[in-house]
Amino acid sequence: MEENVSLLSQIHQAFGESEVDLRTYSPLTFAYIGDAIFEMVIRTLIVERGQRAANTLHKHTTKIVCAGTQAAIIEAIMDDLTEEEQDIYRRGKNTKLHSSAKNASLSDYRKATGFEAVCGYLYLLGNTKRIVELIELGIKKTGIDI
Repeated sequence: MEENVSLLSQIHQAFGESEVDLRTYSPLTFAYIGDAIFEMVIRTLIVERGQRAANTLHKHTTKIVCAGTQAAIIEAIMDDLTEEEQDIYRRGKNTKLHSSAKNASLSDYRKATGFEAVCGYLYLLGNTKRIVELIELGIKKTGIDI
């Protein structure tokens, strides 16, 4: 049986990158990569629900991968986060933002940034299982239709 190696480990190995002390990363760095990870999980779920036109896939994805939905998810799962995850969330939510919300309230945008920071932090820790658990829990608690 083939060993399952994380994407992060494969990237480190292929490009000769070494692990970095996560304490050196800013919350916005976590949010930057976390945004992509959350979108990848959602896109995967949507694609696996059946063959559809790319435009249809994109429209469905953008309804879910937005600040409002991310804010709803983090509000629904806040009590399920560990203390460490809650700390990363607060740091992400409270950081000085260098961009503005386009289609969301500032409150939702900040919450979404905190949620993305948690996803990014967990990804860089190599804990993709926990990311999937949290997203699954958030989808169930909010009733989001994938």
